[in-house]
Amino acid sequence: MNRFLSLRFTICNLFFLVACFSANSQENWSVSLQTYQGSILPHSENIAHLITNKPTGYLFSVNHHVNGSKEWHHTYRFPDVGFSFHTQNNHNQTLGDLYGLYAHYNFYFLNRRLQFRVGQGVSYATNPYNKETNFRNVAYGSKFMPSTYFMLGYDQPRIWHNIGINAGLLFVHHSNATIKAPNTSTNTLGLNVGLIYHFSDEDQSGKANSFVDNPQQIRYNFLFRTGVNESHIIGMGQKPFYHITAIVEKPLNNYGAAQVGAEVFLSNSLKELIPFLATSFPEEGMDKNTDWKRVGVFVGYEWYLNKLTAEGNIGYYVHDEYKKNGSLYQRLGLRYYVTENIFGIMSLKTHFAKAEAFEVGVGYKL
Repeated sequence: MNRFLSLRFTICNLFFLVACFSANSQENWSVSLQTYQGSILPHSENIAHLITNKPTGYLFSVNHHVNGSKEWHHTYRFPDVGFSFHTQNNHNQTLGDLYGLYAHYNFYFLNRRLQFRVGQGVSYATNPYNKETNFRNVAYGSKFMPSTYFMLGYDQPRIWHNIGINAGLLFVHHSNATIKAPNTSTNTLGLNVGLIYHFSDEDQSGKANSFVDNPQQIRYNFLFRTGVNESHIIGMGQKPFYHITAIVEKPLNNYGAAQVGAEVFLSNSLKELIPFLATSFPEEGMDKNTDWKRVGVFVGYEWYLNKLTAEGNIGYYVHDEYKKNGSLYQRLGLRYYVTENIFGIMSLKTHFAKAEAFEVGVGYKL
């Protein structure tokens, strides 16, 4: 445990030094330290035995308030971009503790007193599942996992000199997206409070431009996503998957575009799982000749954020003989545009609270 405390201290100091260096070269930088206490939400009976105490943690953040030099700064009313480091003590020896590194955005409303933050990153679990030494921890199947957090709170800068306060609600999701089984995951909801230090007496912002809708013509997207995942049967091993997607999108305004699409899912984990269930678990009623290929259609939305965009969709399987996951699926993801037409993809495909795949890939937009 001492080495993790040392790691946390080292990273926090590194963030602080980076922030101080940046503050000397330009305005609009701040750092914050918040503490929180919450509860792990009982979203599955499989983790009921792991919810024994209320987790506590810290969130250290470095923020940069954008200055209006780019169009999207005005579109989103001068948000903050930054990095954050998170610790969570679950107060449960089986679960262990969590440490995460994130990139985040802060968006402001109600005369900049209401702050909404979304962060995406990677977390480290100190005591994940091990079939011999920690078989009860079905929440985290791997040491490293994708993690997302949301924070909504009241923000009051510079109450005393350059020190302000922030308090509100924090939601943190830890899941390895079934990259490795088991993966029941945890969702933590907590109350947070903390202090903010601004390196300048006031943030420098250009005058916001008037919002002008700039709808474009219909565009077409072709995407290829891949990765590895494991079925819910522990020990079957990680297998590659391939998801091929075609999308028609109609930009609505400067904020984003509506989407409709179709896709094919080719999962080798499912290909091996079907005959295994048919042979080993006849009570499942699975035919060994069940088609493992699936086809879905979906509607969605792409939210523009400079070269980085976010997307979400909800889909329906028009062909799925496996049927164990239900008819609906969902996806949340990020795109980064290398050029106007070529982009990289990182996304999470789920069946409501049950993650199926963490996808990475490339896309082309006509």
